[in-house]
Amino acid sequence: MPHRIAPAGSISWLKRKSLSEKEIASPEALAKHLEHELYLPGEELSTAVFLALRLGKPLLLEGMPGVGKTEAAKALSSALGLNLIRLQCYEGIDAGHALYEWNYARQLLSLRRDHDADLYSDEFLIERPLLKALKDPAGTLLLIDEIDRADHEFEAFLLEFLSDFQISIPERGTLKAASPPFVILTSNRTRELHEALRRRCIYSWIAYPDAEREEQIIMLRAPDVARAAAKAVVLAVNGLRRLPLAKAPGISEAIDWANAASLLEKGGRSWPEAFRRSIGVAIKDEEDLALARPELDALLDKACAS
Repeated sequence: MPHRIAPAGSISWLKRKSLSEKEIASPEALAKHLEHELYLPGEELSTAVFLALRLGKPLLLEGMPGVGKTEAAKALSSALGLNLIRLQCYEGIDAGHALYEWNYARQLLSLRRDHDADLYSDEFLIERPLLKALKDPAGTLLLIDEIDRADHEFEAFLLEFLSDFQISIPERGTLKAASPPFVILTSNRTRELHEALRRRCIYSWIAYPDAEREEQIIMLRAPDVARAAAKAVVLAVNGLRRLPLAKAPGISEAIDWANAASLLEKGGRSWPEAFRRSIGVAIKDEEDLALARPELDALLDKACAS
């Protein structure tokens, strides 16, 4: 029989932490808690998160790089008082990197000192994100970041893990969480995910915010930036995003650009010049810079004149 490594608990994570269901009685109430963490979710996202919490399902967030998928998980873990455990996916990741490893060097040293040493005790077990999440499901938000960067074999393994929330350690037996942790998966959609994984999740596509909301985000995250500067940077980045750039500026780049241009403006630069001089904060690829430069003057003059 699998060994349960966590006490039994309710499916609803809201019942496990200090926030009550009354405090998050609706997507709108949840959005206010996220705003306190300096994150402004749209209606669709706040609804998807609310349903994932109440229904006890994983949440799959897709969208272009830089729209705030990872930041959403960070803000949510803070709002709910959950420990954020992040599994960053990459090409070639395997189960060992995601679950656990044995510290072979320490095992050998211990064996030299004591031939009867228990080589499979916790002292030698290196816990990776999935095992850590299983050990404290009630207090954990498990973020599986950029699942689309992993291969299909790892995705299949992950689907099995999300179905059972248990792992098998040959030297220790099967470990099973008594209740599932709250799981958020993100994808930049560089490849299609398996339909079985999508069926298991609540889904939300995060698009770039409209101009008004992005201006609000900049003012919230960069309170020293003047509203006129926030409006100008939003108009400029929206113009840049319409260009065929390899990496369009995301929300974090827009915030950084507003901060950087404000610093230069306070040092005596005009607004168009301040934005122009700090363009490396928004665009971070040589070919993208070459593509954007012919359009940049017109974009900045229009943005700063608005």
